Amino acid sequence: MRVTDRVVVITGGSRGIGRAAALAAAARGYRIVVGYASNEAAAKEVVASIEAKNGKAIAVQCDVGKESDILRLFEAADKFGTLGALVNNAGIVGKSGVRVDEMSAERIQEMMAVNVTGSILCAREAVKRMSTKHGGKGGVIVNISSVAAKLGAPNTYVDYAASKGAIDSFTLGLGLEVAGEGIRVAGIRPGLIDTEIHAAGGEPDRAHRLAHMVPMKRVGHAEEIANAIVWLMSDDASYVTSTTLDVSGGR
Repeated sequence: MRVTDRVVVITGGSRGIGRAAALAAAARGYRIVVGYASNEAAAKEVVASIEAKNGKAIAVQCDVGKESDILRLFEAADKFGTLGALVNNAGIVGKSGVRVDEMSAERIQEMMAVNVTGSILCAREAVKRMSTKHGGKGGVIVNISSVAAKLGAPNTYVDYAASKGAIDSFTLGLGLEVAGEGIRVAGIRPGLIDTEIHAAGGEPDRAHRLAHMVPMKRVGHAEEIANAIVWLMSDDASYVTSTTLDVSGGR
């Protein structure tokens, strides 16, 4: 059943959790803006999959580490319809197994530019459009964090964990800031999810290798995170804001 025709911007929407969220939101009637950094073919495949089921979607190249790209992403969304939600999903991870005393300034700066500053700037643009203070009709922002924010990821990628800790704080603060303006802000901390991000860190088998450490004794799937995202975006979560939900098999 189609329940909305409003636009949702999903950064990092071409693969993994972003792709699953795009498909799930489209099934509920959202118009999808698929933000992607470089994989145009994957983004177009998501759009084609949505359109094949009579949904509406566009793909827009956007490196969230660049403010100019973010502005262009939201300008494209404006032409597509009324913004109703933002999913701050785009993120990067550095090579796994690097200690802090081995990290370069460039690695840390890139991590924070994409994972933290990019998310905040995307939220800024969403608030400008959705806040009743600015004449908007309200909406939802879902920030994708990680259980690494709680675990610290020692000897793995402390910088990534720190960036996600910042996202948790941002979710809390922004949610309180705009709670009276028709905007809900919530976060999700995925656990070990079977996506390509582990390969980006140099350990493609990491999720399955560590599955025994999860109380549920298995990895999670992108679709399970997507289900939580679309729930938070829905009216079923109408009294939920300024909080972050663990979707992590018990970790």
